[in-house]
Amino acid sequence: MDARLRRLVGVSAALTGILMVLGVYTAASGAGLTCAGRWPLCDGFLGLFPANWSSFVEWFHRLVAMVTGFVVLGTTVSAWRRGADWRIRLALAGATLLLPSQIILGALTVTTYQWVVLLAHFSTASLIFTGVALAAAWAYGDSDATPTRARTALAAAGVLLPVLVVLTPHAFVTFGPTVQAVYYLLGLGAYAALLSAAVWSATRPAGSADAAATRVRRLAGSAAFVVVALLVVGRLVYGGTLQYVSLGGTLAALALVALAWVALRRADGADARGALGN
Repeated sequence: MDARLRRLVGVSAALTGILMVLGVYTAASGAGLTCAGRWPLCDGFLGLFPANWSSFVEWFHRLVAMVTGFVVLGTTVSAWRRGADWRIRLALAGATLLLPSQIILGALTVTTYQWVVLLAHFSTASLIFTGVALAAAWAYGDSDATPTRARTALAAAGVLLPVLVVLTPHAFVTFGPTVQAVYYLLGLGAYAALLSAAVWSATRPAGSADAAATRVRRLAGSAAFVVVALLVVGRLVYGGTLQYVSLGGTLAALALVALAWVALRRADGADARGALGN
């Protein structure tokens, strides 16, 4: 894959994650409600310009959503036209096909603001992010530096997850709009890192310890699933049982990352012994 398309895939993943964080902040601050009565317009001059901070937040979220949608669409078209790896093309195509439904759900979050709609909106966004994040991992995983990148990705997840424990919804800190945005920013970063670790651990040099590499891939993939599930459920955590589920799930994801790190070190050791033997 050429460097330009690789960067474009990376930008698509980053923009999608930023958009999701903006969406969390918009919902948590109630900014979308400023435009509910006049959607698709809003308050302010002629209903087209923000009149206050809340309406600005809603409009800015819409602007980033529009830009992100066009970037993802353009990246998908470019990937297919340039004959990128089939996995990258399919991941981007899946994300692009979900964009229309996400636009409709986004409109419903403004006009109805029901928890079912909010949950569906974030779940769909998570699927789109998964597609572009996997595409980015595959795009950046076709070099000799892939094993090193897998270690870096696991280390990043290992650093981010303890912070998520501290920021567990309504457990240790006040879960206001800003804290929610930070929680989801770090959570999506950990999720992307774990997806990347799972992908990159599967692309090891010839002669590597296949069993250990498979174990890393499974552990990192399992941790990624736990993290994204917690992010989705986090939209419904207001205390009680789900609060403990969120805390326990984050600790479980951290334990899986630790096990994946041990397995990766063993795989690296097996590679080193194999190289010495040759």
